[in-house]
Amino acid sequence: MTKNETIEYEVKDHIAYITLNRPEKKNAINPQMRYELTQALIDIKENPEVWIAILRANGDAFSSGHDLIEHGLPEPKGTMSTMDMYIYLQRIWKPTIVAINGLCLAQGAGLALSCDIRIASREKALFGWPQSKRGIGSISAPCILSTLIPLNIALELMYTGDLINADQALRLNLVNKVVPHEQLWQEADNFAYRILQNAPIPMRNMKEVAIRGMQMSLENRIHLALLHFMKISLSEDAKEGMQAFKEKREPVWKGR
Repeated sequence: MTKNETIEYEVKDHIAYITLNRPEKKNAINPQMRYELTQALIDIKENPEVWIAILRANGDAFSSGHDLIEHGLPEPKGTMSTMDMYIYLQRIWKPTIVAINGLCLAQGAGLALSCDIRIASREKALFGWPQSKRGIGSISAPCILSTLIPLNIALELMYTGDLINADQALRLNLVNKVVPHEQLWQEADNFAYRILQNAPIPMRNMKEVAIRGMQMSLENRIHLALLHFMKISLSEDAKEGMQAFKEKREPVWKGR
């Protein structure tokens, strides 16, 4: 495990773990945390040993959002902007899971919503965009939240700054699963290992087609999917999967 100033990062069994680690500040995202997140996300995208990523947090909050106290402080060279980080995270063509353990606000909620699979603590997870209470704007609410839930509900949350709990988020399909708080990290692990039973290359390609295809016509989406289908069929894992099926055994994936 690499323990940085604001996050912990490790790769184990093809799973990358990013753990936000400013519990005394409710994991508010300051320039140093954004820099360390930048480095971790780049490794997740480029490291061939990483097949899945889990984002989680120490303490009683996932993230309270942007650290307003440190707003405007110089950022380390190579730090992604908030906007670039949302885009980069959503364009990592590997499965991403987030375990939401408490307050998940503003920029913190933007990070969570940029992950593929969202699992929340039933007792402690709370979601919100309280920027209107601070006289400031939001990027993640109008750009991400509004595409995931009914627009009238998204606007209500933006206008009021009200928080919603895990069960409300589940009813809005904002999260995939709600679990007892003490089971949260284990449930994220269980989901990751469940995914690891399958070949990584098809998952990456299907994610890319699904996301890139959102802005395409049906004909172009199908054409893109076909190109990826043909590319996947030439992979070592595709051959291994078919051979394992014929031999009635479990396949051994290599990610190639």
